[in-house]
Amino acid sequence: MSGNGQKPGGREVRLPARCGFIYAHPDDETFLSGALIRRLADEGGEPVLLLATRGDAGRKNGDYAHLSNEELGALREREMERASSVLGLAAVEQLGYPDGRLKEADEREAVEAIVRFMNKHRLEAVFTFPEDGGNGHPDHVAISRLATMAVRTGRCPTVRALYYAAPDASSAPIRIDAQPYWPVKAEALRAHESQKYAIARYFGPLDACPPNRRFECFVPAWEADRFIDKTETLI
Repeated sequence: MSGNGQKPGGREVRLPARCGFIYAHPDDETFLSGALIRRLADEGGEPVLLLATRGDAGRKNGDYAHLSNEELGALREREMERASSVLGLAAVEQLGYPDGRLKEADEREAVEAIVRFMNKHRLEAVFTFPEDGGNGHPDHVAISRLATMAVRTGRCPTVRALYYAAPDASSAPIRIDAQPYWPVKAEALRAHESQKYAIARYFGPLDACPPNRRFECFVPAWEADRFIDKTETLI
C-alpha cells in the first residue's frame, strides 16, 4: 500500500500503489493533484495519467496564439513530458480527442478506451474531475462522466475506488498538504509554459504555495461496486 491522506479528527486514509488520474488537458494533473502524484511516486507507487485531449485549443493562456492546433498540441505534449518527469508519473497516455469538443466524442468508444487504460495498468484507485467539472468546463464535465461510466461498467476488476477532486474542505477524506511539495508542483506548473497566464491567475507568481491552494482534496464517488451516498463521510 502506498500514499495516504489525512482527514482531520479521523484515521489515515491509505491509497494503493496503482493509482490512475484521468483528466481532460495537459496541466490538469498538476493543478489538481501534483502533490498527490509526487507523494505516491516517492512512496513507491506507480501513478499513471490518461488525458482526453492534447490541449490544442488553449491559445488564450500563453504566448502561442500564432500556432496551429497541430503545433500547439505538439508543444503541449512536450510540456507534459517535462511535467511528467518532475511529478514522477510512470506513464502518460492520450485519447487524442479535439480540445473543447470532448462532449462530441463517441461515448461507447471513449468509455472502451478508458476501460482498456484502467485494465492495462491494473488500477486500484481512479481520480478525476467532479461531476460539474469543478469550474463548468465542458471537457472537464465530459471526462468526469466518461471515467465514471468506465468504472461503473464492472469490467475493471482491480478498481476499488473512484475519487472526485473537490474544493479545499476540512471534511474531505483525502487532503494532501501541497506546501511540502510546492517546489515540485511549481516546477511542474512552469513546465506547462504555454498556459502561464491561467497558472498565474490560479496560483500567483509560484514563489510560494498560496494559502488558498494549499490542499489538494478528493472525495469518494464510488467504492467496491456501489455509489456512495453524498451525505456519507468515509475516513
